[in-house]
Amino acid sequence: MDIHGIDHIELFVGDARQAAFYFDRAVGFQLCGQGGPETGLAEQRSLLLRQGDVRMLLTTGLTAEHPASRYVRRHGDGVAVVALEVDDAAGAYAELVRRGAAGVTAPTTRTGADAEVVTAEVGGFGDVLHRLVSRRGDPGEFLPGAIEMTPVDGGGKLLAEVDHLAVCVPPGQLDETVGYYRDVFGFAEIFVEHVEVAGQAMNSTVVQSPSGRVTLVLLEPDRSRGPGQLDAFLDQHVGAGVQHLGLRTDDIVTAVAALAERGVRFAGTPASYYDALEARVGPVDAPLDRLRDLGVLVDRDHGGQLLQIFTESLHVRRTLFLELIERRGARTFGSGNIKALYEAKERELAAAGTTVAAPTPQEVRA
Repeated sequence: MDIHGIDHIELFVGDARQAAFYFDRAVGFQLCGQGGPETGLAEQRSLLLRQGDVRMLLTTGLTAEHPASRYVRRHGDGVAVVALEVDDAAGAYAELVRRGAAGVTAPTTRTGADAEVVTAEVGGFGDVLHRLVSRRGDPGEFLPGAIEMTPVDGGGKLLAEVDHLAVCVPPGQLDETVGYYRDVFGFAEIFVEHVEVAGQAMNSTVVQSPSGRVTLVLLEPDRSRGPGQLDAFLDQHVGAGVQHLGLRTDDIVTAVAALAERGVRFAGTPASYYDALEARVGPVDAPLDRLRDLGVLVDRDHGGQLLQIFTESLHVRRTLFLELIERRGARTFGSGNIKALYEAKERELAAAGTTVAAPTPQEVRA
């Protein structure tokens, strides 16, 4: 069973049209398909958006008992399905169930004039499912007979692909979740870390498909320390889920400037963070003044540098948010920025002669 990459991400939302308006006007996605009862999608409205290689399906239940309606009542708007591209969806489904995955939706085939798409679903983490997708024929078709495609002009390519998904699980469930993806999906553990700052801490394990195209950053709070951002997410989201969606860009400065102009709000960065930046990560091939103006963060690992920034949460529960990331050889996820941001705020407070509390990891990544 080969998992080649992420086929699409499906969000269950309270109002698909309103959510699509935001992702279109603010984040640069383009509406390229839609479906509902008139196309055979009973009791739901789904809008398909695309930017670069990122496909996002926004689904709203039209009845109280539709799975999307139940999801939104419990969790609010959020990622409900992570769809995986495979060669043979039916074969992958059988293999995953044999290895211990919960079978949710048996293989279904949809055919059109020039395409055939087979899908099946298995359990993932929390209430999030994995949809297995295999495609034949016209790559422009998404789900023949269910999603009516709309021609787009190919613009809006500030974002290139899904880099990773950050998944928060309750304390004590990290090892079990890592084992599930290792033993059932064949993912490898590529990075393990314990992050502690300002009396708060979290454990992190990164798992990745053999293809290297699907990466999950699995996080759990360390309850031996004080409560922080992961505890807040678990409370507001009511259980495990996708905390943020990491989207890779080839030019983060251009992307952040464009999205900010369109109204996207990004998490703030203390100005003093940049005073020690090059001493910490080495020379950066971007004007520091520009990075400072935009709030872009920089970190380094053995492979090189990465530039990243986090949006404010998209939702009233302050759960799901986005990360923009540009990789310049780095393979990790910028955990060094948590400590760097904390120390920058400490310097500002010391210079001001105040005792106001320094930022917590929750404030850093909120």
